[in-house]
Amino acid sequence: SKVNAAVYQDVLEHFMLPAPDQLYGDADFIFQQDLAPAHSAKATSTWFKDHGIPVLNWPANSPDLNPIENLWGIVKRKMRNARPNNAEELKATIRATWAVITPEQCHRLIDSMPRRIAAVIQAKGAPTKY
Repeated sequence: SKVNAAVYQDVLEHFMLPAPDQLYGDADFIFQQDLAPAHSAKATSTWFKDHGIPVLNWPANSPDLNPIENLWGIVKRKMRNARPNNAEELKATIRATWAVITPEQCHRLIDSMPRRIAAVIQAKGAPTKY
């Protein structure tokens, strides 16, 4: 389905909201997202404020440094030879491919954030190798 603000907030409520306690315990964190319409909707901003979740200020037209883009790239490469015949097969293939991404791969991408940010700063916002 199309992801609008209501759908996005439902996903946040059921999947993102429990994660910080599991991942960070009592440590502080900042949530990162891009400026997709569902993310930048006033209702979504209110949802984050109501739940006390700080959101990284994300400038328009900025390089996309979100590690999720790299994870989607991994999924895409692993699925290169897949030939699903319909939407259900495609969904199943994506789920199966996503399931083989290891926590270590995710941690490496997260650990690369300081290098990514430094590269963007050095390039003054121009494209980088990331």
